[in-house]
Amino acid sequence: MFDDLQLIHMSVRILRFWSLIYEHTWRRYVCLSMTTFLVFTQLYYMFRTSEGIVSIIRNSYMLVLWFNTILRAYLLLYDREKYEKLLSDLEKFNFDLKQSKDFYIQDLLAEVNKTGKYMAQGNLFLGLLTCFGFGFYPFFVNERVLPFGSMIPGVDEYKSPFYEFWYFYQMIITPMGCCMYIPYTSLIVGCIMFGIVMCKALQFRLKTLHRVRHDEPLIRKHVRECIRYQLCIIDYIARVNSLTTYIFLLEFLAFGTLLCALLFLLIIVDSSAQAIIVCAYIAMIFAQILSLYWYANELREQNLAIAAAAYDTEWFTFPIPVQKYILLMILRAQKPPAIMVGNTQPITLELFQSLLNASYTYFTLLKRVYT
Repeated sequence: MFDDLQLIHMSVRILRFWSLIYEHTWRRYVCLSMTTFLVFTQLYYMFRTSEGIVSIIRNSYMLVLWFNTILRAYLLLYDREKYEKLLSDLEKFNFDLKQSKDFYIQDLLAEVNKTGKYMAQGNLFLGLLTCFGFGFYPFFVNERVLPFGSMIPGVDEYKSPFYEFWYFYQMIITPMGCCMYIPYTSLIVGCIMFGIVMCKALQFRLKTLHRVRHDEPLIRKHVRECIRYQLCIIDYIARVNSLTTYIFLLEFLAFGTLLCALLFLLIIVDSSAQAIIVCAYIAMIFAQILSLYWYANELREQNLAIAAAAYDTEWFTFPIPVQKYILLMILRAQKPPAIMVGNTQPITLELFQSLLNASYTYFTLLKRVYT
């Protein structure tokens, strides 16, 4: 499945293995029940813990990460038919573009598949590296701790054999969580990357209109096809946004706080090994959020570039009815569809920079108060 779409092939295979899309097997119930139970024990821990600030900051990060993971999984299941329809349409769009004889479009498809494949593999590698950090962290502290701070009412989780059992349990579900969290991000970023290809393909079609400029029926047909394709792009981006906008709102709210907390944790940990593990935590969330914001920003820019491509067709030399079509395309492209944060703010690099600035400002304030 999706062998011709390497940018999402691996992500779909992993999500399908865990029965989150396309299949309905026992693996879905195993991964969701085990991870949901962990989140409830983490919540109980956060309300009842009396441990120090290092443990509270670190386990707050873990709680938000796991909550975001199971939220993605449940929303993916809730909108499973919409996701499957979106992926089916993406496969159809890819097939249509592959039928093009233009080398430029073929090169675009080859490049996006190569980039998307390496990005998905890199994200998964960072996720697995972070999983090792979760597992090894308890070995580098002076007291007995668990990879993820959690409490079960009536059970002392730090006494044997409960500690060993709970550590083993958490290590079993860690790869499950990684395979629920990372592939989802890679899948959505892959969908955004394909949207960029669609925009560039439309720009290329507009730039080649001059080939038929003297054949009025043919140029009218080509311009109408471009308008229909522009509407397909708008609909495609709107569907991706409707499925992800509130998940990205949660990530937006959580990322700044987590980055600030982890930077602060970096200066108060006891050993270099702990510092390296915290750096791995930071690298994972930074890589995930940067890839999303980078390509979402590029998608918006390429939608704006459609207006420039339409204007550069020398539309004023076309027949009057065709000129009106081109003007409509230009006007619509000047209000580009975008991936939004909670349907309020488009995801751009400027928003990402503002988020980093806010995180660093609060980190500096915490550092001054602490010292």
